[in-house]
Amino acid sequence: MTSELDDEVRKSRMPARLDFWQSATGLLLALFMWTHLMLVSSILISKDAMLFVTRMMEGSTNPSEEAGYPIIVSILAVIVLIIFVVHAGLAMRKLPANWKQWRTMRSHVKMMKHGDTTQWWIQAITGFIMFFLGSAHIIIMATNADKIGPHQSADRFVSMGLWPLYFILLFAVELHGAIGMYRLIVKWGWFDGKDPVANRKRMKKLKMAISVFFLVLGLLSFAAYMRIGLQNKADGTVGIPYGGESGH
Repeated sequence: MTSELDDEVRKSRMPARLDFWQSATGLLLALFMWTHLMLVSSILISKDAMLFVTRMMEGSTNPSEEAGYPIIVSILAVIVLIIFVVHAGLAMRKLPANWKQWRTMRSHVKMMKHGDTTQWWIQAITGFIMFFLGSAHIIIMATNADKIGPHQSADRFVSMGLWPLYFILLFAVELHGAIGMYRLIVKWGWFDGKDPVANRKRMKKLKMAISVFFLVLGLLSFAAYMRIGLQNKADGTVGIPYGGESGH
């Protein structure tokens, strides 16, 4: 009898534990995403700034002059991919299991017109998109860690034709991350203080501000890489690293 009771207690605690790990992995991924975008946007400063950031992430002892160890970036990408897959697996527990359930959920969202419910719906859709495009992007980075830089990264946008993937992924990731952080704060009662309702309103405004900031930053960075990639294609220098033997 005692053993059966213990089993029931463990089962009753399991959903809470899974929720905790879903929240924890989501938080890690959101922080990584924003950090990643800030580092990638170094191209807006200059090509040298982006190259400095790349070499720093590769563990170079002198990022201004020496190349680092791309394997470090590959290892980091694999770790992020593992966290990403775990988070996706945990999140899928709460998604509709078939097309009929998706259609029913969509009808409820349209009928209720409730802000937080609509945001959950957006997060579910962007999460579905990210599961495929995000995984592809991370795998590309893990297997091409030695080809990251101002020119080679830009060549992936244009000459490799990956710009549609990056464009869609930019919106999916930024919306998913901002909504996810908002839902985390509300769910776990962070910063509630004495007035949870007022805090929810503040967090909605903050979520909107974060979304706008990172989308604008991402689009400006996207445009910069597209411009460089198009220039490389026009000059016939596709695939030549910035600062390589050609000096290009």
